[in-house]
Amino acid sequence: MPIPLQDIEAQALQLPLGERGRLVERLLQSLESESDDTPENIAKAWEEEIARRIEQMDAGLTESIPYEQVRAEMRAMIDSYRKV
Repeated sequence: MPIPLQDIEAQALQLPLGERGRLVERLLQSLESESDDTPENIAKAWEEEIARRIEQMDAGLTESIPYEQVRAEMRAMIDSYRKV
């Protein structure tokens, strides 16, 4: 018979800090292992995103920004952070 989540949570909150941290790590690892973020799925998602953006550009739904303008804006942002 499964243990109710409320009971598990109550017991977990009574653990010392280090043990709670280890529990969190184990729980996160269990979620990651069930992820479908394989290199193949990530590559497929990027291909779909690229195709979507190209379609938008071809349809005139987006506005491109010249490289020189982007570079100048980024340089200005970087310089402003360096001054802080």
